[in-house]
Amino acid sequence: MGSMKLRKLYSLTKKALDDFKMIESGDRIAVGISGGKDSLALLYALAGLRQFYSEKFEIIAVTVDAGYGEFTLLEIKKLCEQLDVEFYVVKTEIAEIVRQKVLKGTYCSLCAKLRKGALNSFAKEMGCNKVAYAHHKDDLIETMMLSLVYEGQFFSFAPLMYYKEAGISVIRPLVYIEEAEIRGFRDSYNLPCVKNPCPHDGKTRREYVKKLIAGMQKDNPGVKDKMFHAILKGKIYEYDK
Repeated sequence: MGSMKLRKLYSLTKKALDDFKMIESGDRIAVGISGGKDSLALLYALAGLRQFYSEKFEIIAVTVDAGYGEFTLLEIKKLCEQLDVEFYVVKTEIAEIVRQKVLKGTYCSLCAKLRKGALNSFAKEMGCNKVAYAHHKDDLIETMMLSLVYEGQFFSFAPLMYYKEAGISVIRPLVYIEEAEIRGFRDSYNLPCVKNPCPHDGKTRREYVKKLIAGMQKDNPGVKDKMFHAILKGKIYEYDK
């Protein structure tokens, strides 16, 4: 796919913001930073678009430290300084809570739920009305496949969703961007990615569906786009659970 330039990152992010009306004037947005390539690309995109997007908005960057071990964020802090974005780290005991509650099976859903809760609470404390997640096009397709294969349901992430219980809106500005493009952007711009200290990183069901979709795409070129359009057209989005 080659490397994605900053202009293309801006352009595809802006298209998502426009198409799904993700941002309104005066929004203050907490950008969730995991340390991976996707969240750092999202940070770049929103930090840049602040300057020339039609609706004026502010952003802060927030990392939730789940407590799984060494998590060095010095380079990310430097990147935030370069991009003129305030950076916060929320320390939590999530790893310990998960260890106590989950004796066998996958930790991922409980951990994700707790991290999401910690990020939403902190965002509200900081006066934010929206949280931005870095889910990209492939994430939407994989989530749809995960829900189908493992849960017998049919849903995926919503590009824009208001969570009534939390009193906060979630936006996903990278929905039009493929993971391969973000990989190219990471390499071109030397993003300071940090390895996730989670012991289950990469050993999940998501890895299985990733391979499954790659096989389908190989046999039927264009199938990923068809799935993506089916999700958006059918609005098969997650509900506030």
